Amino acid sequence: MYAKFFKRFLDFILSFCAVIVLSPILLILIVLGTIFMRGNPFFFQERPGKDEKIFKLIKFRTMDNRKDKDGNLLPDSVRLNKYGRLLRSTSLDELPELINILKGDMSIIGPRPLLPRDVEYMDEVQHQRHIVRPGLTGLAQCSGRNSMNWDVKLATDIEYVTNLSFRLDCRIFFLTIVKVLKREDVEFDEGADMDLKDWNELKKRKEVQDGVKSINTCSK
Repeated sequence: MYAKFFKRFLDFILSFCAVIVLSPILLILIVLGTIFMRGNPFFFQERPGKDEKIFKLIKFRTMDNRKDKDGNLLPDSVRLNKYGRLLRSTSLDELPELINILKGDMSIIGPRPLLPRDVEYMDEVQHQRHIVRPGLTGLAQCSGRNSMNWDVKLATDIEYVTNLSFRLDCRIFFLTIVKVLKREDVEFDEGADMDLKDWNELKKRKEVQDGVKSINTCSK
């Protein structure tokens, strides 16, 4: 009942109120973003939503558009300036996603939207994370933010989908606030910063290496 009816209603009401209350901060960030990002302060990117339907995610840009003499964008590490790092560390770059929630593309609580290329490498069980709307925050984020490897992260998403309830959403909401304020989970599991394709390939290589070690051990 909650997942089918009340969750979307609460998402709309709460995101609408948040946009109104946070509008002064949003306006300030738009102005600052225009200055520090040297242009458009917003970043748009296609992401898979509910039932893997593609939508355009809206965030504040954290990297400027500086280019080299040949007109090519400079490396991400160069374009990520101090202002962008501040936005990321405080999660303020996520605030425009309130518009996605108002539109019905996202929910306040749910599995974080991934990149379309990652969906191609999910197994049948992992695809189930998309039977609900992606969220501004989720169980994986309040459990480990971005520090989890892919297997743990996707398994946590499925755990959320399986146990979705109003009580769980409230727990995730308040745990996320604590995580953001404390800026926890700066240590990363192996593979946490990889694409899902690269993570799957790393696992295969390890399985082969472990298999060779096992054969060598048995032959001794």
